[in-house]
Amino acid sequence: MALFPQEALNEGVRKREVFGWAMYDFANSGYTTVVLTAVFNAYFVGVIANGAPWGTLAWTLTLGASSLLVMLTMPAIGAYADLRAAKKRLLAISTVGCILATGALALTGRGDVTLAVLAVVLSNTFYSYGESLSAAFLPELARQNAIGRVSGWGWSFGYFGGMLALGLSLAYVLAAQARGEPTTSFVPVTMLITAGVYGIASIATFVLLRERAVPQPLVGISGLAASLRELAQTWRNARRFGDFTSMLICGAFYQAGISVVIALAAVYAEQVLGFKQAQTMMLVFLVNIAAALGAFGFGYWQDRIGAKRALALTLGGWIVMIALAALATGPLLFWIAAVIAGLCMGSSQSTGRAIISLFAPERQRAEFYGLWTFATRLAAIIGPVTYGVITLLSAGNHRLAIMSTAAFFVVGLALLARVDVGRGMAAARSVPAGPSGSIAPQ
Repeated sequence: MALFPQEALNEGVRKREVFGWAMYDFANSGYTTVVLTAVFNAYFVGVIANGAPWGTLAWTLTLGASSLLVMLTMPAIGAYADLRAAKKRLLAISTVGCILATGALALTGRGDVTLAVLAVVLSNTFYSYGESLSAAFLPELARQNAIGRVSGWGWSFGYFGGMLALGLSLAYVLAAQARGEPTTSFVPVTMLITAGVYGIASIATFVLLRERAVPQPLVGISGLAASLRELAQTWRNARRFGDFTSMLICGAFYQAGISVVIALAAVYAEQVLGFKQAQTMMLVFLVNIAAALGAFGFGYWQDRIGAKRALALTLGGWIVMIALAALATGPLLFWIAAVIAGLCMGSSQSTGRAIISLFAPERQRAEFYGLWTFATRLAAIIGPVTYGVITLLSAGNHRLAIMSTAAFFVVGLALLARVDVGRGMAAARSVPAGPSGSIAPQ
């Protein structure tokens, strides 16, 4: 059986276009890997904030500020993208914005808190826009019975992009350390490497990926007004998408836990276990390998056993991972926890994206992914900020903070029981569309 069968794709979709779409996951993964997970987070806490007690909380509040901005804007942007058939155009704008803001991080050094906060807020906001807009292309490319594996193709391929950016950065860091250069010398260069990989790799997306949507009638009245009207209509009809709403709430909880791991794993490793910069980068490199395998393999397994069951298994894995990380007193147990985190990270995020594609009505895909982004950005505020507050109130007790993270996965697993995938798919298929693409009242 072919690993990448043509039968998994919608009619008229060629494999090279799916490759172009997957290249966006490849391109933007370096940002989360190097900036948010492996390098700049620990650099922010230890160097820019000078190791101050408020450093961890300041980092989490910075991420929270960007997530709040995305929450307030992305649903309307998604509605606008649907009405204007502008997903690809907006994706290009968000890509350029993230690349420029990531490059600006190279200008930060010891004590440059204001500049660092501004650049992180902007880069993470544009990154989130791009992630949501890219995901909205998935239902156009994959057949419903192959959503899981096609989502997994992109997500797993993305981790190789993260490994490329991290590997190039690690090579530079090791060489710089061998020359005796300080952290303030080599970390800025890793930001430029990350921005460069993002820009070069994303070119394939804009060359190969097609915009199949067509502008919808109300667009002539007012782009923004029509977008907000469309969004308001979706909220008013949310009761007709009960499983989609339940999935949003479920996602907000388990993504809060994932956000903690992404944003603070390196901080935890350095503050609790004494990892050095190069060790932390090697750890994240291993996590990316495991995540790529998890996303790819789980995509096929998800299509076989069902998306809900696959997601439940990964949430159970996250709970085990948190327990191991909290118990670790040396590198070995923490490395094992990191491998489990990688396997669960790729699979849980890919599966969540796939489920939303099944619940989204055809003419409102970007809008529904905008609402999903609203939920995940809310999670990116709640999870890391909770961790930061706990460390502040407990005089820097990172073990207590990481243990509290397990609660997000436990609640997410309980809420997942309320989601009926078949019923959610039926709701998306059966609701008629009005002339503007909004849900027609019944």
